Amino acid sequence: MNILIINGPNLNLLGVREPDTYGNQSFDDYLFILQEKYSKTKIDYFQSNIEGEIINKIHEFGFSADGIVLNAGAYTHTSVALADAISAVETPVIEVHISNVYKREKFRHHSFLSPVCRGVISGFGMNSYRLAIEAFLNY
Repeated sequence: MNILIINGPNLNLLGVREPDTYGNQSFDDYLFILQEKYSKTKIDYFQSNIEGEIINKIHEFGFSADGIVLNAGAYTHTSVALADAISAVETPVIEVHISNVYKREKFRHHSFLSPVCRGVISGFGMNSYRLAIEAFLNY
């Protein structure tokens, strides 16, 4: 199985950005844990602060990967273009969020991506990514 994890804007700062909300662990450290735990699964990773680069990556893997785990960050709440990219590809996408977006600012309660994703996992810290991988492995 081949799974691509995509992180959007500001998630390159995990481990230092707002630790009360996002924790103290860098994503690189967590990715190593995931790759060790799921050693029989190929887990690729991509992060960008640029919407068009995320769309390009969805297009690139969207017909060959078995699943995409997408934390689009703030683009979740603003990007019709990302929703269109997800709709255009065959690979299923699971939307993830580290924090529980429904406990945060009201504008974060709406997602343009949820209607075109297989599912949504929110509020379990970094384990949200692990839960998404488990969903792909067991779905």
